[in-house]
Amino acid sequence: MSDGVVWVNGRVVDEADATVPFNDHGLTVGDGVFETLDTVDGKPFAVRRHLERLSRSAAGLGLRAPPPDVLRSAIDEVCGRCPLERYAVRVTVTGGPGPLGSVRGEAGPTVVVATMPARGWPPVGDVVVVPWPRNERGALAGLKTTSYGENVVALAYAKERGASEAVFGNLAGNLCEGTGSNVFVGGAGRLVTPPLSSGCLAGVTRALLLELGLAAEEEVPLSRLAEAEEAFLTSSTRGVQPIGRVDGSPLGAAPGPLSAAAADAFAALVARDLDP
Repeated sequence: MSDGVVWVNGRVVDEADATVPFNDHGLTVGDGVFETLDTVDGKPFAVRRHLERLSRSAAGLGLRAPPPDVLRSAIDEVCGRCPLERYAVRVTVTGGPGPLGSVRGEAGPTVVVATMPARGWPPVGDVVVVPWPRNERGALAGLKTTSYGENVVALAYAKERGASEAVFGNLAGNLCEGTGSNVFVGGAGRLVTPPLSSGCLAGVTRALLLELGLAAEEEVPLSRLAEAEEAFLTSSTRGVQPIGRVDGSPLGAAPGPLSAAAADAFAALVARDLDP
């Protein structure tokens, strides 16, 4: 048992009872959206931003997500009951029970809010650029959906090559994102990250660093990543993680000065405001 707490469709249940129907659309065709929130001293971080993104993703799929106040209450409930010292919270909304095909049923969504042990990230991560591009013009571009098969394959490819994250380019040949992260590239005293038009997810940590004025949005040729003076990954659970190697070749510094400054600024923001 993980000692996590699970809330399903309005109530907390034992993990053994936290089940979904065999014909849930999230299970059968990946018809769902989700968010993963970090916690700080048992309190969830950036709840408003995560729930706003969940709503945008759900709207992009045509799903009916519960109102934010319902989800916030569920998050508070599972956090209040969780005995783990360090944990994350995952909110999942699926299309609910339906036909065994692409047509969505009429039963309404399945909603799950669960805590899970926090994942430990190394201080520096290595990445591999995978040979499969993101489609920045696809129907799911920029949505955080449960259709993660492409990410599973890409991450396995990276791990087979000794890396902890896979990085995608897009159809235009530009840098896009990792399987569960945004990418920042530093050089000549400035940080840049791909714009949302590249097909990347609008990451919460990414947005906060941009709002702090630490980086700019800019199209980045995919080849530039391996040539960068420094680079880092961001996500809700890893924060700012410097990249040590790209396809086995070391970058100039990990962390470099820009990466270290970004990590310090983000840590300071988290310390002063849990819902920025």
